[in-house]
Order: sequence, then C-alpha cells, then structure tokens
Amino acid sequence: MIDHLRHMAVFARVVDAGSFRAAAREIGLSPSRVSETVSDLETYLGATLLYRTTRKIALTSEGRVFHARVTEMLRSAETGLNELNALSLEPAGALRISAPAFMASSGISTAIAEFIRLHPHVALSVSFTDYRVDLMEDGFDVNIRAGWLQDSSMMSRKLGDMERVLVAGAEYAASRPRPEHPSELEDWDWIGFAHRPDAEEFLSPDGGRVKVLGRSQLQVDSAEALYHFTRQNLGVTILPSYLAARGEATGGFVRLLPEWGLRPLGLHAVWPDQSRRESLTLLFVRFLAERYR
Repeated sequence: MIDHLRHMAVFARVVDAGSFRAAAREIGLSPSRVSETVSDLETYLGATLLYRTTRKIALTSEGRVFHARVTEMLRSAETGLNELNALSLEPAGALRISAPAFMASSGISTAIAEFIRLHPHVALSVSFTDYRVDLMEDGFDVNIRAGWLQDSSMMSRKLGDMERVLVAGAEYAASRPRPEHPSELEDWDWIGFAHRPDAEEFLSPDGGRVKVLGRSQLQVDSAEALYHFTRQNLGVTILPSYLAARGEATGGFVRLLPEWGLRPLGLHAVWPDQSRRESLTLLFVRFLAERYR
C-alpha cells in the first residue's frame, strides 16, 4: 500500500482538478503519465474509480467512497506538515502565487524578494497576470488582488493601499489648456482600462466629489500598456503612483490636477479557507502585510 500513496494523491488531484490535463498541469507531469498512474491504482484496487469520456471524468460509486478516504488522508498529512512547519525554526515548502501584472516591479515584488532571501527553503512560483484567476481551479495558494474586495468566500487580509494619479503624455498635455477642474477632462482623449469603470470619481481639496466620464478611443487590459500608450501621447489616464513617477522622471509624463484625489487601490491577499499549506500561507501573507505597510 505504501508504494501506492503517491498514486492516491494523484487520483485526488485529478478529481479536484476535474480532468487529467488540469491535474497534470498542477502536478507538473504529462497527462498520459497522470492517466497511467490512476489506471495503475485501479488495477491495484481491482475497481474502477473514474468514468472517462472525451470531455470529462466522473467518479464511480467505488470512486466516491475511495476519494472521501483519500481526501481525509491527504488533509491529515497536510495538517502534520503544517504543524511541523509551525514548530520548525526554518519554514520549508512551496507556494503558488498570482498577482496583477503591473505589480511585477512594485513594492509587493520587492517584499517577495526579501521573503525569498530570508527563507531559503521556501520555493515560490509567482504568476503575474491581469487575467482573473480562480484559486481552486488554477491551483494557486495565494492571490494578490488590487481593487476593492467583494468575494467573501475566501480568507483575506488587507496588505495596504496603492495611490493612483492622473497623468498625460507631456506633448499631449502641452497641446491643451491646463485643466483646473475634472469636468474639463471630459472632452480629452482617455486611454481606458478594461478592469476599471468608465466613470472616475475625483475628490476635491474641500471634500467634494466629481465624477468624470472620459471618452476612450483606445482601451487596454494591462497597466503597462496604459503606461506605454500614455508615453505615445495618445491621451490621459490613471496609473498607480509608482508607474506615474517613472514616466515623470523621464519627462514623458505630466501629472494633472494634483490637488484632486482619487480613490486608492486596496491591496489584498486572498487564499482558500482550507489552505493546503496553512502555516506557510499565513507566514507569507503576514510578511507581505508587515513589509508593504
């Protein structure tokens, strides 16, 4: 039975992932090797665990009973690893993390680098993407989200806030009268961001609020693309302050309406309620929160 413990873990991952291909991607094996492993387990048990079709898999009655037991076994094993990690002077293990692509050069990445230096026995795999990921289906342990958190089905911790500022390409700004009020920007060319509402709310120095609906001939789904097209003097946009500062330092950007405020982006770490590596996940999230602030 000991020789087939790994087979059981692979079987559980196939069921949880919903397909051999998805499980293979998470485990790092070929789909054919994963399928062969499950077949070997079925031969050893003398029972069919999965119904297979070209589109999906389904548990047999024997498979449902066996999967429940295997899941219980794996959860106990993970709990043991977590408890040992909690007692260990040097954390060890691996975490898969996702974060928005524009954070690849942000303070979050700097904190991740520091975490790696402090914990040489922890391996991190970080995916920087502007596409929304599913923690469970995509096999991530922690998701860093920028924005205003609404999903309450996961555990979360706020890491801090990221200031946003209004900028335009220097040549584009020079071609127009300097705005003194947000409403004057409605006839400017805006570079839109697909993950942001069309209307932006500005906060005046005296506490008043003004919404501006800018017209966008160009819309992109990447903050780095916003930066690039602003440098091409295609219009005005809103960027995280650290990206805007980069453009200002080279003379390519002009900051507009600096006395008016914009709602900052909240930065949150999100992870499943029953994390596979709870102690390591909490250690990582706690570290980010302390360093980023």
